[in-house]
Amino acid sequence: MNRLRFSPADLARLTLLVSLTLVLSACAKVPGTGRSQLSLVSDSELNTMATSQYQEIIQKGPLSASQKDTELIQRVGAKIRQAAETYLRENGLSQEIPSYRWEFNLIDSSEVNAFCMPGGKVAFYAGILPYCQGENGVAVIMGHEVAHAIAHHSRERSSQQLVTELGGSALSLGLGLGGASELTSDVAMAAYGLGSQVGIILPYSRAHESEADRIGLSLMAMAGYDPRGAIGFWERMAAGSGQGGSDFLSTHPSDQKRISDLNRYLPEAEARYQSSAR
Repeated sequence: MNRLRFSPADLARLTLLVSLTLVLSACAKVPGTGRSQLSLVSDSELNTMATSQYQEIIQKGPLSASQKDTELIQRVGAKIRQAAETYLRENGLSQEIPSYRWEFNLIDSSEVNAFCMPGGKVAFYAGILPYCQGENGVAVIMGHEVAHAIAHHSRERSSQQLVTELGGSALSLGLGLGGASELTSDVAMAAYGLGSQVGIILPYSRAHESEADRIGLSLMAMAGYDPRGAIGFWERMAAGSGQGGSDFLSTHPSDQKRISDLNRYLPEAEARYQSSAR
């Protein structure tokens, strides 16, 4: 029986070809922006993991004892949730709505943070409330974080990581079969790791933040909140963070770029806001 024989280069190319085929056959579109994104990871699997992690965070808490602030988070959350579901319907994604199990909680912590996990699990930290300066500011952050969830940014990031690992495996296979020395292999793998982080992961993270800003503006406007308030909120955050300089090695856009982009997105959101007021 004749046996197929592959050279090291052929095996590396085959591994890369399989990876590329997998990537090209698993693309989705971000609702509203139309950007293509990788979709190699199951939403149900991510939602299950997110629910478990969220419960651990909530149990550790502690949850805020302030009834006023807790009701504020839940009130804004309910409005943004309705806007998100309308947004999904507008983009032909009504079938996704039942997969979200929304929760809105306020954690008693000075940390300046908020997040929305896959499946609609939202947490605000009390430390961010002074920057919000009221309900409209809460809507800015709520819209932004919920936008991450309905745009499936966690799924995309997990898919990118999977592709990066596949690429690393292909490179390692090629180096090993090609007889590269241990030193050469170590240097090549280190360069690949740095290149993928700077060239793939970080830029996509910044793209996710900008996309969440854009979608978030629409969500808050649809919920009846003035999207122009987002500029003041991010200016307050910029003043408090002291961030400056290049955003090259950051997962977030620089404050200056973020505010500039928000101004570009405002007309679209303001049109929705005016419609919601009728």
